[in-house]
Amino acid sequence: MKNNNISQEISVFQGRTVPEEGTLVGYGAIITAYKLPVPTPIQLALISRKHRQYKADGWLVFTTRHQPEDNLYSHLVFALKYEGVNILAFKKLFEATQPSIIEEWIRKEPQSQYGRRIWFLYEWLMQKSLQVPDLREGNYIPLLDEKQQYASPKSINSSRHRIKNNLTGNVNFCPLISKTVKLERYIAENLADKNSISISGVHKDILLRMSAFLLLKDSKASFTIEGENPTQNRAVRWGKAIGQAGSKPLSKEELLRLQQIVIDDNRFVQMGYRSEGGFIGEHDRNTGEPIPEHISARWQDIEKLMGGLLESAKQMESTSFNPVLTAALIAFGFIFIHPFVDGNGRLHRYLIHHILTTMKFTPQGIIFPVSAAILERISDYRKVLETYSHPILDFIQWKKTPKNNVEVLNDTLDYYRYFDATAQTEFLFECVDYTISTIIPDEVAYLEKFDAMKVWLDDHFQMPDKTIALLIRFLAQNNGKFSQRAKEKEFITITEKEVKNIEEAYNEFFG
Repeated sequence: MKNNNISQEISVFQGRTVPEEGTLVGYGAIITAYKLPVPTPIQLALISRKHRQYKADGWLVFTTRHQPEDNLYSHLVFALKYEGVNILAFKKLFEATQPSIIEEWIRKEPQSQYGRRIWFLYEWLMQKSLQVPDLREGNYIPLLDEKQQYASPKSINSSRHRIKNNLTGNVNFCPLISKTVKLERYIAENLADKNSISISGVHKDILLRMSAFLLLKDSKASFTIEGENPTQNRAVRWGKAIGQAGSKPLSKEELLRLQQIVIDDNRFVQMGYRSEGGFIGEHDRNTGEPIPEHISARWQDIEKLMGGLLESAKQMESTSFNPVLTAALIAFGFIFIHPFVDGNGRLHRYLIHHILTTMKFTPQGIIFPVSAAILERISDYRKVLETYSHPILDFIQWKKTPKNNVEVLNDTLDYYRYFDATAQTEFLFECVDYTISTIIPDEVAYLEKFDAMKVWLDDHFQMPDKTIALLIRFLAQNNGKFSQRAKEKEFITITEKEVKNIEEAYNEFFG
């Protein structure tokens, strides 16, 4: 195994612009030097020759005094100190490293906080013990540095390593989120309270109508994201399912029940967890061969991955981890695993509803129209999915099956349980913020204007509620004006003078 020449002098790295020439260190250098099958980290570390320390578009730039010695242990210590814990990189490195090397590090510096973290991670990830004695003294130190990454509010002490295990997941599912300026700002804003305040003065009747409308809006948006145009009945049925989010604990059986609701006609779809490969993408028009944009987890790994995911969800809920962070980790983990042949996208977004409701982020009786917010940002949504999916394609070996599906040939389990979910979490927070600041207030305002217009119409015409709703919808669709068709058909009995008065009233209320 290679033990030297880890640092690299670079001016460009894997097509990424370097803020200045310098030395690549930390995870980026280790992954490259040892040819680890790990996607390039979103943030890379660089030692500057200009004695400057700063952050710049995916780069952490340090001064020469931060330069680690050019050996594996020093680079790992640097990475833990400045870049946080990259579980996938550690797992792949441990698979390529003799245990005796790590044992030597621990014996040499048994009290080193970084050596103890490496020791814990080895035994946790590899599920086997190293030939070193338990630590008998020393303070307990957290595994994750909470200045760098979001950690569980409740840790579990490992007396052998004198480590506080504050990971948010378990060995079968443990993606992590780095702390960023954007995420810290959203958390500090306390969006749950902001939403409660924004609807606190709204009449109960309007809240109920708003909630019913947003359920249907979210249901339709979720189908639209999948490229489907559902019947009204199907949209209403899925909307009712969304409305029950949080009422039952998450389990395999609950997910299977929800899949039955999503899939209207299951004659052509295998229900339950997949028993074959899966991918998202296109088929070659001439040959029918798969052209994957995303390759799903191996079907043989689904039970283990989903068991880990569901257990992680319980852990995060019971420890009161941040609800939006929890929703991002669980929902995006689910969509990357892609456990079903069909229905994954809608269930992925359902999980967001479920977690935000269960963890009391959303007010009782109000379901966030997250799918509607995602639909408004559909290109960003696709991009944030690709941020995860595209880099791992380089490490997945597959072949075409006779049915033009994919069969994965190598072990890919770790890519679906140990990923960086920072980009996906930022995106979800943006959608939640947009929902609170725009979608919900806009719907409340519309209903208040609708009610005011209805009172005016009742005073002047005594129209049935159904006719009022039709009239307002027609005006909304035609920029506040009666269409010629409306004047000649549905509202032929209304005079020209009355038409003008109604249009003026509409523009006064809705303008």
